[in-house]
Formats: sequence, structure tokens, C-alpha cells
Amino acid sequence: MTDQAIVPGSVTSIVEGAGDGMPRPRRRPGSRLGPVGWGVAGVAAVIAIWELYKLLGPADGVTVGGDGSAGSGVILLPRTHDRAMPHVWDMVARMFAPTSGGDTPPLIVSVLEAAGTTLGLAALGWLIGVMIGGILGIAMQRWRLVEWGLLPWIVVSQIVPLIAFAPVVNALGNQIDRAGILPWPQWFSVALIASYLAFFPVAVGMLRGLEAPDALHLDLFHAGAAGWWSTLIHLRLPAAVPHLLPALRLAAASAVVGAVVAEVSIGLRGGLGRMLIQLAGQASSDPAAPWAPTFGTVAIGLVAAAGVALIGVTLHRFRRGEEIR
Repeated sequence: MTDQAIVPGSVTSIVEGAGDGMPRPRRRPGSRLGPVGWGVAGVAAVIAIWELYKLLGPADGVTVGGDGSAGSGVILLPRTHDRAMPHVWDMVARMFAPTSGGDTPPLIVSVLEAAGTTLGLAALGWLIGVMIGGILGIAMQRWRLVEWGLLPWIVVSQIVPLIAFAPVVNALGNQIDRAGILPWPQWFSVALIASYLAFFPVAVGMLRGLEAPDALHLDLFHAGAAGWWSTLIHLRLPAAVPHLLPALRLAAASAVVGAVVAEVSIGLRGGLGRMLIQLAGQASSDPAAPWAPTFGTVAIGLVAAAGVALIGVTLHRFRRGEEIR
């Protein structure tokens, strides 16, 4: 029996959830605030806690142990003086002041330019991570021996400290570039390091999703003499969507973190990581400035998650049984 004889009819409607009476994505019960309202409430709560602790907390924090000299002991609670913990309104006002005095553009403009560079590198790393993670997930589902041998190493790979791994990747890239094997710009090292964090959730989510179809659906395909490839395309991949979308969101956030850490580690200019290091060095005289690239990192993380959410909108018919927040 050919694939065309299998795909139409009840099997496709079961897989895609398009038939009458099939379960649709269900929403969690809750208040009418919605995701945006809860997000705003969460930001307001963080600001309130920050300012309340700054008002009531000790100026020098709480330190345990040490000999009483500065820098000794273990800090249990952070310091609350203005150099260590500026007011929220000071952080916001600093974003609209010149970046480094004089006729330099406002800090928020510099942050947006750097955020665009970092977001582009994170997006490239996310794409590479999705491709690698997807291929690994499919291979592990296809051959059980590959899963047994590969999955533990995939998990162990995430234990390697990224801040130590990034200079190694950059050094290898420089050697490849100097040897003339292929061009290796420094920004590609950042994208590759971002993909290193992004591939893990995709590989695990893909494996779990491909194993999600019910035995009844698999039996229907087997009864129709469908091959592995046809079953993968028409049954396993549609069934994997509810598991894969959360993995893609986590991969997007991980790619942003990886890109920023890589920029810090290898000193790539033009991104948020380098700006964060530069402004942190001036924190004693300008304590509110380093928070601007920090907010920029949060913003591009939200943009990355929103991009994956748009992908989820286009795949809504496959999201049967998924809980929509």
C-alpha cells in the first residue's frame, strides 16, 4: 500500500487532531489577567521587592565568617548602598542619558544596537542547535542502540562550564582560519557556542515527542504497510509538536544566554556581552549603567521566546492535548 493510501482519511485526522470531537489545546484555569497581565504583575513584584529590600536591608549586607576585613567572609545578603544596588528609577533614567558623556548617543540606543547583534548570533546558534538536536533525536528514536550510547553523553555535555568552553572553541576556530581550511570569523564561534546550549533541549524534546504516538496509531500505519519514513513524516513528527515547542522555547532562551556568555569569554565587540563587561568596569562611578545591557539581554530573550510562539501558532492544529498557558 502506498503512502497516499494511508495519509487521507481517519489516520490523518487522528494524527493532526482535525477530526470532529478530537481534543484541542486546552487552557489552564485561572484569572482573567492572562499571560500579559501576569507578566506585568511579576515585573511589578520584582521592582517592589527590590526597592523594599533596598529600604530595609543593611547597607553593607550580611556577611558570615571572615576576619572582619573588607572582602572576607561569605555574603549571605547583598549590600544595599547606591553603588551596589541603585534605585530602579535611576537605572531607567540612566538608559536615556549619553552612553559615555559628550555627544555620544543615549545608552538605550547603544543597547538596542548591541542587542540586535547578539540576537542575530543567538538566532543563528538556535538554528544550528535545532538542526543538530533534531537529527540526534530522530537517530536516537530510530535506533535504540544509538539512544543508549549517545543520550548519556548529550546529558554530560551540558555539565561543561561554558565560560571555559568558549575560549577553546574560539582558539580552534582561529587555528582553522589561519590554516586556510575554511573561513572562520570570530562571530561564528559565538553562534556555535550558542548552538551548544540550544541543541540539548531540542534533542531530548524530539526524542520524547517521536515516542509519543499511541500504539493504536502505530498499529494503523503498520497495518497499512507504511515504512519508517512515512510513519515519521505523517505520524511521529505531528505527534512530537506538543513536546517540541517547549523544547524550542528553552533552546531559544539558552541560545541567548550562550551568545552573551560567549561574547564575554572571547571578547567579541558589538554585542551585549562586551558592553556588559565594559560598563561593569565603570560600576563604581556609574552604578546604574551595567543594568542597561542586562535589561537588553532580558528583552532579546523575550523576543526569542515570542518568535518560537509564532511558530507554535502556525502549528496549532498539531497541538492536541497541549496545555496553553
